[in-house]
Amino acid sequence: MKTRQIMVGDVPIGGGAPVAIQSMLNTKTTDVEGSLNQIRQLKDAGCQIVRLAVPNMEAAHTFAQICRESPLPLVADIHFDYKLAIAAAEGGAAKIRINPGNIGGEDRVETVVAACKAHSIPIRIGVNGGSLDKRLLEKYGHPTAEALVESAFQHIALLEKFSFYDTCVSMKSSTVPTMVAASRLFRQRCDYPLHIGVTETGPVRMGLMKSAMGIGALLLDGIGDTIRVSLTDDPVEEVYAAKDILKAAGLRKEGVNIISCPTCGRTKIDLIGLVNQVDEALKDCQKPITVAVMGCVVNGPGEAREADIGIAGGDGVGLLFEKGVQVEKLPYDQLLGALLKRIESL
Repeated sequence: MKTRQIMVGDVPIGGGAPVAIQSMLNTKTTDVEGSLNQIRQLKDAGCQIVRLAVPNMEAAHTFAQICRESPLPLVADIHFDYKLAIAAAEGGAAKIRINPGNIGGEDRVETVVAACKAHSIPIRIGVNGGSLDKRLLEKYGHPTAEALVESAFQHIALLEKFSFYDTCVSMKSSTVPTMVAASRLFRQRCDYPLHIGVTETGPVRMGLMKSAMGIGALLLDGIGDTIRVSLTDDPVEEVYAAKDILKAAGLRKEGVNIISCPTCGRTKIDLIGLVNQVDEALKDCQKPITVAVMGCVVNGPGEAREADIGIAGGDGVGLLFEKGVQVEKLPYDQLLGALLKRIESL
């Protein structure tokens, strides 16, 4: 299903646009310079949209300062106080993230909608398994996919009551099957663009696994218009993870795709260390190429013949190859430098 399109600053969401990458600052919004520095780091890593917490009016004032200097469109994350949403809208927010059910009565929601209309700002309805309405929990027993979807439609109905349709929806859960099922169910019934992600994923290793499974499953179904990988880590790592998920799903061509063998008894080099060096050296390279790093000069080039370029190491020697064809044989300690130089010339 082709979804409706909204604009977050200059970034299109939905309507056939490429899946956009988001992250969220972990700086205090009252720390203007620290926040701007992190936004610049996120932009350099490939982030397109950044969300900031706006917990009080002091943060709303500094949010406006950050908006004026930010190189990326900013989303104000609002809970409970509708006045903060209005202040953020007036301060330059590119989108407002709210849960319409926790900012007061309908009159307050209508006031937020009016502010967003006045500034042409979309609203993201954020439904979370950990903060569902008590009535839904009583109805379903626990935060099921059906409960998340019903909550989303209740909020949508409230915004549509005030003739607001510039909306994006997220239904997040820390349980991967619940989040996936909710997004699939929602997409069957509605064409509003979806922000997808797994929330509260735990330590980094498990967070990456959960995010790849949940986000990846939906992307392969053609579901998801913008993504955020939530990690208990530097937000920059969220962006790199999101790019990798999009590449693995075949939705992103920019950037290097590294393939490497898992090592075996024939391996005579520090392949793990070499792969890590290649990964670090090429993490910001935007050339749409596949690079192979193999641990055996006998089978490596053949196994990686589909790679654009690659290296294979042996006992003190190595091969540089392109499309499975040997280009150069050289000492092992020159492999990495030769590979990077060759990629630079591509």
